[in-house]
Amino acid sequence: MDLAFLYSAIITNGAKVLLALLALIIGLRVIRFIANKVSSKLVKAEFDPTLRPFLVNAVKVSLQILLIISIASMLGIAMTSFIAVIGAAAFAVGLALQGSLANFAGGVLILFLKPFQVGDYIDAAGQAGTVKEIQLFYTHLDTPDNKRVIVPNAVLSNASATNFSVNPTRRIDFVFGVGYDDNISQVKLVLREIADKHPLIFDDPEPQVVLAEHGDSAVIFYLRAWCKREDYWNIYFEIQEKVKMTFDQSGITIPYPQTEVHLNQ
Repeated sequence: MDLAFLYSAIITNGAKVLLALLALIIGLRVIRFIANKVSSKLVKAEFDPTLRPFLVNAVKVSLQILLIISIASMLGIAMTSFIAVIGAAAFAVGLALQGSLANFAGGVLILFLKPFQVGDYIDAAGQAGTVKEIQLFYTHLDTPDNKRVIVPNAVLSNASATNFSVNPTRRIDFVFGVGYDDNISQVKLVLREIADKHPLIFDDPEPQVVLAEHGDSAVIFYLRAWCKREDYWNIYFEIQEKVKMTFDQSGITIPYPQTEVHLNQ
């Protein structure tokens, strides 16, 4: 009688376990299929690429939680007990993963407040680079020399950030030092002509050349010019080279840092 009862229990429970395993395998494949479909639909709808990974992951996690609850019900586990166990486990995990939860909260803030988006070049939390992906816990940046930097979202959401891509135009600030014996009017004229002749520098607002300060060994001039943000570095390097060549041709000196020492006999 005991053997018969044991045999019957094994058959019954074994069937439940096999059915649950089958449901788990099929369910995970269905969830993966749904997540891929949601992702492709969002791409076709040209949905915000910053929010796209977050929504896909949210759908996937929600369906996985529903699948686990369904499998537990299939195995005959009481839902009240199961939910109590899940709640206790979630509390324990929450205490152990406070940093990860802070990263998650930071990721939600970044995704919905949008201080930056995928494709923006930012400088934040001591890191600078192009935003490649904003995940739930981390943001991936690619540096100008093509290194991948992974920054916790909690740090990014609580640090000041400079976004270089949000505005279509930027101002370039140049600093040039010339000798005290050089003609001020000539220097200003040369710098202004160089800026006016560059095809990528805007005429409006017009370039500005000012004498900024009297340095220890040089007179300091500022050249300020406006351009499209994508032309910034090309203009910067070209103007630096052009100014040096033109100063040499015009006899304008760029003094070395120097200190005069007077000895009293």
